Amino acid sequence: MSLFQKFRDGWVRPALFFGNNPISLAGGAITSASGVTMIGYWLVEMLGRPNDNPYLGIIFFLLLPALFIGGLILIPVGVFLRRKTLQKAGQVPAEFPKIDLNDRMFRHGLDIVLVATIVNLLVVSIASYRGAAYMDSPQFCGQSCHVMHPEYTAYKISAHSHVACVECHIGAGAESYFRAKVNGTKQLVEVSLNTYPRPIESPVRSLRPAREICEGCHTPARFVGEKLLVKSSFADDEKNTETQSVVVLHLGGRDSLSQLSGIHGTHLGHIEYVATDESRTTIPWVQKRNADGSETVFTTLAAGSPAPHGERRLMDCIDCHNRAAHTFMTAEDALNRAMSEGAISPDLPFVHKESLQLLKTEYASEEDAAQKIPAQLQAFYQSQNPSVLSTNGAKVKAAATELVTLYSQNVFPYMKVTWGTHPNHIGHMSYPGCFRCHDGGHAAKDGTSITQDCAACHNLLAVDESKPKVLADLGIQ
Repeated sequence: MSLFQKFRDGWVRPALFFGNNPISLAGGAITSASGVTMIGYWLVEMLGRPNDNPYLGIIFFLLLPALFIGGLILIPVGVFLRRKTLQKAGQVPAEFPKIDLNDRMFRHGLDIVLVATIVNLLVVSIASYRGAAYMDSPQFCGQSCHVMHPEYTAYKISAHSHVACVECHIGAGAESYFRAKVNGTKQLVEVSLNTYPRPIESPVRSLRPAREICEGCHTPARFVGEKLLVKSSFADDEKNTETQSVVVLHLGGRDSLSQLSGIHGTHLGHIEYVATDESRTTIPWVQKRNADGSETVFTTLAAGSPAPHGERRLMDCIDCHNRAAHTFMTAEDALNRAMSEGAISPDLPFVHKESLQLLKTEYASEEDAAQKIPAQLQAFYQSQNPSVLSTNGAKVKAAATELVTLYSQNVFPYMKVTWGTHPNHIGHMSYPGCFRCHDGGHAAKDGTSITQDCAACHNLLAVDESKPKVLADLGIQ
């Protein structure tokens, strides 16, 4: 007997016989229906009509592929169950129905089965790839899971909005992917049981070192030099008096002579620290490796005290740039920026004072804030200065719209995120930031301390001045 005959009589004929059962037929129908639906959606996408609805993505990239594979599994399950049932009843035929290849209808049936098998393999392959790709997309990370709404909102307006979430939070390789999916499964269980943290915990403990994330695009050793920073502030008086501070930041780095200087250069050395709180704000112990290989320990503890208990970290970019892609501003900074850019007109009397009060008011939800902020700003001018509404009504409306935007970008009552919930360690104006270590209180055994000299990091060219002369000299103002 030829190999083909053995295959036909030992496998094909029994499969066709046992496959004629409700479970297998239902599996074939499910597979066909879900496969056709997925292929139709993919064709629509190829024609340039993608849909950004995250729930459609879940349906077409996750649920339908699972249904498709489930239908395929039902086919052999039905075959197995029917075979077992017939064997138990003693009804398995001694000879299965013959396969007559001379029968034109039967040959067409085999052709259909063959084509369907090839199509199924292609669909499973494409669906697996598309499903994995979709789960790695920012849309899936930020929109499908509603608890990530604050982080996704901040991400969309950040300088890293073009970088996919997985580039920082997962990384390359099967091990990173597996670890991330295990963690994702844990988060899914927390969401299902409504036990997830509010707000989302920060910093992310499982984040990979900066050399595997940031340094894929940025080179910390590159000499940057100086950076001019101009920051505007507005007072609470009727005219919203504007003042500006002008700072030259010594970013530094490693220059052409391999000398380290400035903020980046100083921190390129091997520095370790111990943080005793969850937000890494309290740092009582710092150890720096010097150029000659020796180590110096700076501490706020009594002389001779051992290193405190806490999280010990090797300092990298993320210890200062801790909100690089998910920055939440303070109400003051958000308002000052909006007014300096003209989104909220400084021409409106007392707009800074009133706006700050409206932003800091506690609202039940984002929708509640979106209704009350415009109404209350309108009511303020209606009662205090009605002429403003008649002469600058459009500016009042624009200011209200911008205030709602600022609130919706930084405050999320449902997730217990409000102004200042997530500290930003860059600088030292709104949060301790640099002063976590550069506070003058971290001393070594020899009496030296971590510098608190302002000029080590920046030069102040103007501090809260009205129309600083240095900006005019530079041609900026």
